[in-house]
Amino acid sequence: MHEHPLQRFYKSLRKRPVFAWERYQMRDVLVIDHPLCQAVFSRQGAQLLHFQPRDQKPWLWCAAKWPHVGAIRGGVPVCWPWYGRHPSENAWPSHGWARLLDWKLLDSSSDDDGVRLHWQLQLCDWQVDLHAHLGERMELRLCTEHQDSLPCQLSQALHAYWRIGDVGEVALSGLDGAHGYDHLNRQVCQQDGELRVEGGCQRVFQQEGELQLKDHAWQRALCIDTGDDADTVVWHPGSRPLLGVSWNEMGEFVCVEAASGGTDSLSLAPGQKAHLSLQARVGV
Repeated sequence: MHEHPLQRFYKSLRKRPVFAWERYQMRDVLVIDHPLCQAVFSRQGAQLLHFQPRDQKPWLWCAAKWPHVGAIRGGVPVCWPWYGRHPSENAWPSHGWARLLDWKLLDSSSDDDGVRLHWQLQLCDWQVDLHAHLGERMELRLCTEHQDSLPCQLSQALHAYWRIGDVGEVALSGLDGAHGYDHLNRQVCQQDGELRVEGGCQRVFQQEGELQLKDHAWQRALCIDTGDDADTVVWHPGSRPLLGVSWNEMGEFVCVEAASGGTDSLSLAPGQKAHLSLQARVGV
């Protein structure tokens, strides 16, 4: 079991400020040290790479080595303004531009309840805002405003890599009876009981309410809520190689994501907004 690579910032015994910029693997990262939690964001993509409430194991997984340029594997990438492959431009990057560009940090604050951050990206006639509230629990909210004079298409995701003890010992409950689509088998599916992902999984479900990620190796459960209006995507590559990830890292994560517009892109009228959220807490 490997230590999260970004826990290196917390090795020193000296007291850290709540917010401090550091340089790591050719990226600017914001290191957060609050009495309730530790966290790290990358300026590139406004990507939450590490989150760990006090006296707990890390909640998010992140690859040990990052590419010199391009997307960082792990944490919670913001996939925007499209999710997956672009519907018409094959040469454009998978999962959109947002995770490749530097965002502006408009506000950061802390109180007894944790920390709050507001990131923003302006791209052509779009504005996207990411609001984060971190403390004993994790909450991310994405808001897109379409500022053009013509309608547009949008798909998006908060593509969370959850840190686990062993992929062979996790089960996801809360999807029993949910209808969805199995991309590996290319057919519609209905979940029966708990979902296990060992061997590979890429399923999209339409469901409401919390899911519980049961991690038997670490003896904990994370309750994950993807909101009422989003699809829930469950993904793990199984034995397939994953660019930038070593074999001994492959069993340390599973993705449970909030996504919208992946099947039929959302159509936004001028001035219209689209919202997406992802929340997590420790189960009791």
